[in-house]
Amino acid sequence: MGPAAGWTQETTGTEVAEAFKSNIKGKTILITGVSPISLGESTALAIARHGPTKLLLASRTELKMAEVADKIAKINPNVKVELIVVDLSSQTDIRTAARKVFHLTDRLDVLINNAAVVTSARSETLEGIELQFGTNHIGHHLLTSLLTPLLLAGAEASGTRGTTRIVNVSSMGYRLSPIRFHDYNFEGKPIPPEEEPPKGIPAHMKPDVAAGRPYYGFTAYGQSKTANILHAVALKERLSSKGVQAFAVHPGSIWTDLSRNLSDDDRKIIEGTSTFWKNQDQGCATTLAAAFDPDLCDAKEAYLSDCHLVDVAGYAKDQAIAERLWQLSEKLTEGKANL
Repeated sequence: MGPAAGWTQETTGTEVAEAFKSNIKGKTILITGVSPISLGESTALAIARHGPTKLLLASRTELKMAEVADKIAKINPNVKVELIVVDLSSQTDIRTAARKVFHLTDRLDVLINNAAVVTSARSETLEGIELQFGTNHIGHHLLTSLLTPLLLAGAEASGTRGTTRIVNVSSMGYRLSPIRFHDYNFEGKPIPPEEEPPKGIPAHMKPDVAAGRPYYGFTAYGQSKTANILHAVALKERLSSKGVQAFAVHPGSIWTDLSRNLSDDDRKIIEGTSTFWKNQDQGCATTLAAAFDPDLCDAKEAYLSDCHLVDVAGYAKDQAIAERLWQLSEKLTEGKANL
């Protein structure tokens, strides 16, 4: 029985990284969404203490990444840190960033898809996709597909099946919406009952086309977080036989800079959603468990919360739905996982 058996919602990323330090040492790891006051920062700092060969930090603002890189240098000056500027709402930008990654390394051992956006007002990516779905899922789908050759190289070099990992930072917010295949862009198109928000979601917390409100930010966020889980399910199906594991995680309830684009009303709604608020070190614990716990090498399940595998709603684990989302994602990225 591994150390995770005794871990709870209070477990910190520092503790998890210490427990799995031998699994971190010598690894090349890429983390998206790294900036001050973020889970990306706490994840990177916890990893840096234990001798990874290289940390690739990817985010929109180089100056903010540089602040984190300076902190890493103080913790462990021997870690080589590379900064990759990427806007996950631009597929052109993602391809440019992926090319840079190939110039910086010939393998990846762990890819942590941590970046996210949550917003109250509807917006779109440069390709015209609803922003939260387009950034949180489609952006990471494309980036992961582009970097898969490096992950496969990492798996081959490791010699240990399942230690090469892809980790999608999802959320318990997935419970707010399944994938809306008939209206993923929230344009007011009719959708079947199985694509509606689950029963029990208050009326004021979901779209109402009849009332002239085809968009609601938290429903869109929920869809994107469901997509993160289904992405892991599909990746596991495609890559586990080749030595690459994939997981999605709920980091817990944490106040970070992610909430900066929410309205005051939506902030108040979030305030009432949890009885336990994690600090940033606690918030990265489950991500680190998913990335480095050797007991997960052969795990069939795809979702973790508080460092443990847990079950999810059927619409977030169904293989057929995962495959349908994969096909939609390929369509929205023109089916081209090429640089």
